[in-house]
Amino acid sequence: MLLPWERVEPQIPLFCEQAGIPATADGFVDHLKQQLTRVAEDVDAGYPDNADLTIDPTTGVPSLRQRQGRERTASAAAVEAEMDRRLPARGILEHLARAAHWTGWWHRLGPLSGADPKLKDPLARYVVTAFTYGSGLGATQAARHMSTVSAHELAAIAKRHCTPKNLARAGADVVDAHLDLDLVRAWGDGSVAAVDGTMMDAAVDNLLAETSIRYGGYGGIAHHLVSDTYLALFSRFVPCGVWEAVYLIDSLLQNQSAARPDQVHADTQGQSFPVFGLAHVLGIDLLPRICNFQDLTFHRPDPAVRYHHIDPLFSADPRTAIDWQLIHRHWPDLMQVALSVKQGTVSSVTLLRRLNNRSRKNQIYQAFREVGRAVRTVVLLRYLSDPALREQIQKATNKAEAYNGFTKWLHFGNAGWLTSRDPELQDKAVKFLDLFASSVVFSTTIDMAQALSRMVCEGWALQASDVAVLSPYRRENGAPLRRLHH
Repeated sequence: MLLPWERVEPQIPLFCEQAGIPATADGFVDHLKQQLTRVAEDVDAGYPDNADLTIDPTTGVPSLRQRQGRERTASAAAVEAEMDRRLPARGILEHLARAAHWTGWWHRLGPLSGADPKLKDPLARYVVTAFTYGSGLGATQAARHMSTVSAHELAAIAKRHCTPKNLARAGADVVDAHLDLDLVRAWGDGSVAAVDGTMMDAAVDNLLAETSIRYGGYGGIAHHLVSDTYLALFSRFVPCGVWEAVYLIDSLLQNQSAARPDQVHADTQGQSFPVFGLAHVLGIDLLPRICNFQDLTFHRPDPAVRYHHIDPLFSADPRTAIDWQLIHRHWPDLMQVALSVKQGTVSSVTLLRRLNNRSRKNQIYQAFREVGRAVRTVVLLRYLSDPALREQIQKATNKAEAYNGFTKWLHFGNAGWLTSRDPELQDKAVKFLDLFASSVVFSTTIDMAQALSRMVCEGWALQASDVAVLSPYRRENGAPLRRLHH
């Protein structure tokens, strides 16, 4: 499944330039070694001034002082209250219709043959279908509240006109239009994203569904890649029992929007040695929130190197030092795998499943493990020494968790394709929900921008910091079933 070396070798210079890494084995190893050495020395020198970090000199266990979250300022609260007062009350279908009209996402849907849809009003039909399956209401229940469409028609449109691929492309259209809004620039530019999963109930006796100890239920995981602009760039339905990190790279590569995050945050489930290694080679700055950092091994750049303040963090076993010769020897394998993943000849999910802890005799695993050890040590040192980075990680992961909460609010029905045992239909259900949520957020953001613009015209002095804390996940100015019969 990997690209042959004859095709890989000519592409290495351009690939490495795009990924921001040296294009030779010597350069790659030297760059990574220097990065680890420099960060460790900087953290060691700055330890006396680091009021948050304490290292037990006996056990070497680090601990971080809890920081109080920043309170929302009075001016930000006043701006939000006034904006909420001015926001118009809209039904969910109205939000969907506005987003479909302005972004044109409904043009992505249609018969699999590529012919024009033989529908009386395709925009309205596709909007109603997105609402029906995005909300989890189901065709039968939705048709009971709508006199203009039947359950058979809704089911036929969803089955014959909607695929996971064109639903993902429709969602990308909403993301691209959202990025062009002036208000969104106060929140981010799409260069930062966070991955997180949320439990979704599914049918019993399902190949992808199982009991989750972590989430405390039976079903599967809706795995989301959420941008700093509050929209999901890519989502998929995955089993509960998998390590979610294996889907991180794939989510980034399958993102079809103009947002190109190069910095990705996650929780503890979003990291492992092979994931760190592959992300680094692909030019992705993976910065997860690792809860169990006290139990992890810090790897020295050299067995003989010692530090004045932070040496207890590192293992005393010389075998845990980074094996730079192994990385140098297998550098062609790293390039071959990375280019194959980027060009889609091998799925990163398939690859990372193979590169697990049981692959110790696999030379590719060993190479990615060593790169991952170095990168994870750098990330841990940055995490322990930089309060601003910890705050950024917290903000990004909070946005992903808030997105999960917002989609649960929108998914108020208890019917639909998550009761199906077909993996494709389950994936379509998650993508319908993403399209549904993105459309509501896009329409709400426009209402927010208009309300803020009127406030400025009336003499309000808006600060950028006050606007940056406003969230488009607003529930007060609409209700899922508002005027559904219309």
